Amino acid sequence: MLQYNIRGENIDVTPAIREHIERKVEKVERYFPEGTNATANVNVRTYNNAQTKVEVTIPMKNLTLRAEERHNDLYAAVDLIVDKLERQIRKYKTRVNRKFRDRDGIGVAFAALENEAQQQRIAEEDEEDLTIVRTKQFDLKPMDEEEAVLQMNMLGHNFYVFTDADSNGTNIVYKRKDGTYGLIETS
Repeated sequence: MLQYNIRGENIDVTPAIREHIERKVEKVERYFPEGTNATANVNVRTYNNAQTKVEVTIPMKNLTLRAEERHNDLYAAVDLIVDKLERQIRKYKTRVNRKFRDRDGIGVAFAALENEAQQQRIAEEDEEDLTIVRTKQFDLKPMDEEEAVLQMNMLGHNFYVFTDADSNGTNIVYKRKDGTYGLIETS
């Protein structure tokens, strides 16, 4: 069951807007295993040119769904967000099922959605005085490089820290400037 945390910046979130967002975003619940509890964090912003930006983040166990969309119409932006989230879920399930089909069966693959989400963001550093302005803690889930790249792309980040399932070491995958991926292994 999804809980909603809807915030508006430069816009009042009216009951009609709240109802529309909840009605549309709850469509992705059909992809979740029964009994899954998650919070959909929705941020709605309007800009001077009347363009609206809608961001939706749904952190879950082993998976964080995130999408953002800019559009002149708030309601159209919400519709486009739901399409993006559904594509992410289908892509994730297809890859996970393909990976686990021969090993553990489909049931294990879908159960992966119920494990705790791994979230991480880099703390922004002030280049002059190197002040850390934000600290996050998270549990590292054992996975392989392919799954780490998938998680990184779904979060929209440029890097992802994970525990390698084979070596049990902490590794980092990152997106290179040329669009390929890199892997940093620790010893």
